[in-house]
Amino acid sequence: MNDIIARLNWLPGWVVGISLLVFAAIIAVSLHGLVVRAIRALLPKDHVFGHKLLSKTKAPIRWALINFAVAIALPFAPFDWQVTVIIGKLLTASFICLVGLVAIRALDLAVSLHLRRYRIDVEDNLLARKHLTQANILRRALVFVLIVVTAAVALMTFESVRQYGVSLLAAGGAAGVIVGLAAQPVLSNLFAGLQLAITQPIRIDDAVIVEGEWGTIEEITATYVVVKIWDWRRLIVPLRYFIEQPFQNWTRENASLIGVVMLYLDYQAPLGRIREKLTEIAHASPHWDKRVINLAVVETTENTMQVRVLVSARNAPTAFDLRCEVREKLIAFIQEEAPEALPRHRNDIRLPTRQRQTSVIVADHGPEEHQDTRLAAE
Repeated sequence: MNDIIARLNWLPGWVVGISLLVFAAIIAVSLHGLVVRAIRALLPKDHVFGHKLLSKTKAPIRWALINFAVAIALPFAPFDWQVTVIIGKLLTASFICLVGLVAIRALDLAVSLHLRRYRIDVEDNLLARKHLTQANILRRALVFVLIVVTAAVALMTFESVRQYGVSLLAAGGAAGVIVGLAAQPVLSNLFAGLQLAITQPIRIDDAVIVEGEWGTIEEITATYVVVKIWDWRRLIVPLRYFIEQPFQNWTRENASLIGVVMLYLDYQAPLGRIREKLTEIAHASPHWDKRVINLAVVETTENTMQVRVLVSARNAPTAFDLRCEVREKLIAFIQEEAPEALPRHRNDIRLPTRQRQTSVIVADHGPEEHQDTRLAAE
């Protein structure tokens, strides 16, 4: 190698050095296919993770080979020692970045392979939603940590940047306070995301009531949660909200729910017939899960009694549809078969004694005597 370089002394040193590095890079690119095939041959055929990771990291492997080849050829390049040191540091920093990139892709692949065993598009998807939520939150947190660590280690390879960072931490107290205050929302949401991943008060596709709005958890990011409201609006809520504020989760343990229908009926309502009709409606409905059905008087007022109807369904949307169906059919039944059950107001009107006697006399006489009786009363 030194003999070849000596013969090219008539060229400028930087031209010879760049040509040597480019030649080394071309050799690395040409050997890339052989290296990938060799690694693939060494992996067991049933090692799904290894083969998929090799397919997803072809570009980083190519750049790593170029990095390695250029690093080998760099001592032979006729550069000044300052240029050689700078190129060496750049190669070290780029190699660290490549390692971080491979780690992030390996993490994404591991998460996707783990979640492939769970299906969220089935009826009983509680376990799948639990793993999906936990894996996504932890993946985002780990990716953030990997990016920060990779960037920090890469910058520390440069002496000037490292010294600047040390001096900033030692003497820049005010700047540190400002940065800390600015990063507080980000860090608090990051830790809230870790808490959500571990404790899981919410999961993907959970039915929740947040800020008085009913919806489902559509997406959980590193800083906020997207709630898809029943009318297709999106409610964006910070992660900290689900740690610090109370909310309703209708599918915390399972998706089954009990729907409630309230009726206000007259005291003459035939509760036995209404209860039989409720049983008939529930058995004929495809929304009922055949677990809970009940009708009971829970409150009374001076005019009506409050009747509570309970019916269960397999999930929140189905429970809502079942409640609407039961309410409509019971009202139609009462209107057609038991109109006496409809609420009404009763007034007991008592007349004065003289007016009641006059009314009785008028009622007892015929139409001819009505005028004389009225005149006598006057």
